Amino acid sequence: MTTTMLQERPAPAVVGETGTPAAVRAHPAAVLAAIFAGAAASIILWWQGTPAIHGLGDWLTNAGRITGLLAGYGVVVLVALMARIPPLERGIGADHLARWHSKGGRYTVSLVVAHGLLIIWGYAVTAHTSVVSQTSTLLLSYPDVLAATVGGLLLVGVGISSARAARRRLRYETWYYLHFYTYLAVALSFSHQFATGAEFVDNLGARVLWGALYAGTAAAILWYRFLTPARQALRHRMRVLSVEPEGPDVVSVTIGGEHLEELGAESGQFFRFRFLCQGLWWTSSPYSLSAGPRPDRFRVTVKALGDHSRAVADLRPGTRVIAEGPYGAVTAAARRRRKVLLIGGGIGITPLRALFETIPAAPGDLTLVYRASHEADIVFADELRAIARRRGARLRFAVGRRAELGWDPLSAGALAANIPDLVDHDVYLCGPAGMTTAATEALRAAGVRRRQIHHESFEF
Repeated sequence: MTTTMLQERPAPAVVGETGTPAAVRAHPAAVLAAIFAGAAASIILWWQGTPAIHGLGDWLTNAGRITGLLAGYGVVVLVALMARIPPLERGIGADHLARWHSKGGRYTVSLVVAHGLLIIWGYAVTAHTSVVSQTSTLLLSYPDVLAATVGGLLLVGVGISSARAARRRLRYETWYYLHFYTYLAVALSFSHQFATGAEFVDNLGARVLWGALYAGTAAAILWYRFLTPARQALRHRMRVLSVEPEGPDVVSVTIGGEHLEELGAESGQFFRFRFLCQGLWWTSSPYSLSAGPRPDRFRVTVKALGDHSRAVADLRPGTRVIAEGPYGAVTAAARRRRKVLLIGGGIGITPLRALFETIPAAPGDLTLVYRASHEADIVFADELRAIARRRGARLRFAVGRRAELGWDPLSAGALAANIPDLVDHDVYLCGPAGMTTAATEALRAAGVRRRQIHHESFEF
């Protein structure tokens, strides 16, 4: 193991990004409460419009109505979580939103399937017909049921593609574009809810509120995922200024533009960049800022891990760029303690390098631990040393495989022994999933509270 400890030196206090407008950040507990309140309201809507239930057919049909309402509400929530609404992205974080979306997606797909099966079964029992005959009747005779069925099957297909086993076999770009079918699925099923949903047929108020819920979500998608990037492209006129190698398969891309301070970007955040050149224009990928944002430029550092990131190394200066963002909640605003510990691994050092440069901290209150398997994997070594000297910060390189070292530099014991007052630190983590999971467990075992540990993942 190679460990470097830079002694504290007097240095001017470093101030975070200046000129950044106050950002609205949604609180996770408040958002979850709102989501569950909406689900409860959906059930109340069913309750108010339901007469007394008699017999098996009624019980099955009404179970189908409940699951249908919850499924209709669920797809709106799923889409809204991925609408890239800034208060959600800044307050909750892209990875937590993605986890909520993934978990909610499993529930919603299950509700869609249950709705279809329960309605068919309930109608068949009531009409004293077979399930096959009733299925045919519903598809061919009831308004918009066929379109809703196609939408439901599309939603199930998207859900299957998101399963972990399937996702591992898909390129990121393929998985990304498959999710656009969710919009088509929602559109196909929407009119069916008003045409045949007992809760809406004779209830104008319910139709207005339900329609407003869908319209508002559609407006958010249109504004934040399409119009805002187009407006930012025209306003900020971003272009690639330079592409510099940083190590094996790693490059830093400096992107210039106009009025970039208006975006309110902070160290620790990321943008979804779309490079307007052959082979890259059709998709966007998330890349973290690897240096503190400036009014006229951003820098990102990319490791070749897939088709898109590999092609970034071939970008030419002058290439136009569309950037969506900034996104991410792992910023200086998340801290709760005076002392800060940054733990990075591999290319996960990129957002931490920006935080190491800009997060407000007095000399001696800031520590960076950089974990790497080999010396060649270390990026920004000279820059990190310069920042540490300037800020009076501690810098440790922990290099080597655990099997070779015979111990784990990120174990609870090692962290407690090497970081004085570890429990009094806010800890920012970024690196491979295995490393961050193990480091989180080690920090918790060492007594660091969960709310003091900040982590954001970009794995899809």
